[in-house]
Amino acid sequence: MSVSPSDHHSGWSPFGTSPRWGWLTPRRRSATARSVLAGEAAAEAARKTSRELEGEGPETAAEPEFPVAGDSLAAAFFDLDNTVMQGAALFHFGRGLYKRKFFQKHELARFAWQQMWFRLAGVEDPAHMEEARDSALSIVKGHRVSELMEIGEEIYDEYMAERIWPGTRALAQAHLDAGQKVWLVTAAPVETATIIARRLGLTGALGTVAESVDGIYTGKLVGEPLHGPAKAEAVRALAAAEDLDLSRCAAYSDSANDIPMLSIVGHPYAINPDTRLRKYARERGWRLRDYRTGRKAAKVGLPAAAGVGALAGGAAAAVALQRRRR
Repeated sequence: MSVSPSDHHSGWSPFGTSPRWGWLTPRRRSATARSVLAGEAAAEAARKTSRELEGEGPETAAEPEFPVAGDSLAAAFFDLDNTVMQGAALFHFGRGLYKRKFFQKHELARFAWQQMWFRLAGVEDPAHMEEARDSALSIVKGHRVSELMEIGEEIYDEYMAERIWPGTRALAQAHLDAGQKVWLVTAAPVETATIIARRLGLTGALGTVAESVDGIYTGKLVGEPLHGPAKAEAVRALAAAEDLDLSRCAAYSDSANDIPMLSIVGHPYAINPDTRLRKYARERGWRLRDYRTGRKAAKVGLPAAAGVGALAGGAAAAVALQRRRR
């Protein structure tokens, strides 16, 4: 059965894609047709869910000159992993799936090092992320969208809520207080991103979209993961649909992978930036914010009680790969 993006219910497009997505690397590259498809699908899904999102964020004072109160043509776009939340949302989601017996314990050891590396380095590894996304697609195939949404709500409370960066959340609230819309833009599945946006009181979320038919995941992506150039395409598509002026909008990210998205807005911010983004931002006079207590400490970021078991749980979103290769 052939299903077009507009016929899909937003599906979870966790970590992965097949080997043909190997071109997806940190280097800057022009958007492809699939990037455009992924961006448009994410924008459509985000607009569809934004009306359902309610909540209140913490109060904070806006910066003296920005954001501009009452500017209806402006909005803010926030990356999620290591920008709004410490660590990778999909790894935390994987921990929740493991707890709910989606995986076998012995399958976790091989993948524990991926989460350890991510937390030590504080940056994305495209190869790790690709494997994890590909694996997650295989394990959610056949599951109902409603089931994963319900589980996602529980997982947010268990693993994600305490990892939100207060400083970044305050920036988002400043835009809301100024009467502007605020969107998450992430490679995480749109369902997970939407849950986080709702809990933080944001407008909505642009995330990776996977197809579902009759409310059941097919195991296929719509376009590609919302990563790199695809994020910029998603922001462009949403801005056009919402009649926004990108030169008056802001974007926030920690990763050089998001330079395409940061470059298309008038107010780019580097938040908890990796080495490449910090250098790039300084060369161009972009604003920087670092909410980590210390760069090295933040990169390590391991809970005092964390052991191999906890790290393995954090990498659970990738464990299905082993089963698929048997």
